Amino acid sequence: MEKLLENKTFVIAGAGGLLGSRLVPALLKQGANVVALDRDLEVMQKKLHATYEGFKEQISFVELDITNEESVKYFFSQQSSLDGAVNTAYPRNKTYGKDFFDVSLSSFNENLSLHLGSAFLFTQQCAAYFKANRTPFSLVNISSIYGVVAPKFDIYDNTSMTMPVEYAAIKSAIQHINKYVVAYVNDSRFRINCVSPGGIFDSQPESFLLAYKKNTHGAGMLDVDEVIGSILFFLSEQSRYVTGQNIIVDDGFSL
Repeated sequence: MEKLLENKTFVIAGAGGLLGSRLVPALLKQGANVVALDRDLEVMQKKLHATYEGFKEQISFVELDITNEESVKYFFSQQSSLDGAVNTAYPRNKTYGKDFFDVSLSSFNENLSLHLGSAFLFTQQCAAYFKANRTPFSLVNISSIYGVVAPKFDIYDNTSMTMPVEYAAIKSAIQHINKYVVAYVNDSRFRINCVSPGGIFDSQPESFLLAYKKNTHGAGMLDVDEVIGSILFFLSEQSRYVTGQNIIVDDGFSL
């Protein structure tokens, strides 16, 4: 069976995280070469150790903080044969996730700077890489259903969880930055698209899982692997002229 991404090379930011660590092996199995980025090299390598044993020739690891402008610019300046990138990184500060009225302006601004700012920087440098090399490039940024619709706050009742206001602001803005940048570059060889997952299972409280499931068509919280197919589609030639778009993967939660 033909591999969709044979001999293509992709950068994965946040490769040691929940989504990134599952995306990397999926790319390797499709024949792609992967440059795995994370701010903690040791954690990333341990997380991916079991999955890259048979693919050592296809993967390289780079320690990189994508909130650091100088480091990100230097990284891209050293690349010469990239076909695309996926930014799965999720930088945030220690006070992230408080209830709406408990979020200070300084904390809100810091989280926007960390997450949205780094998404801007990474996207900007992908565009700069394309302008310098003029070879086809596909970037996938990760948004969320809460970048599309308002939160359903009742599903958080009887839990200590909430839907962070910073998250909603950041994820909606990422979608528009995508459109801005592809319109600015204005070249069909350079594409940016977005995947917006619904809730991803990560050992949340049972009461939340049940309440969330009632708002879907039966699946409830998704396994992170359910998001991978849409990302692979955007990276492949099957989506060659798809750009500035957003695929929602949520089993109807946002309807």
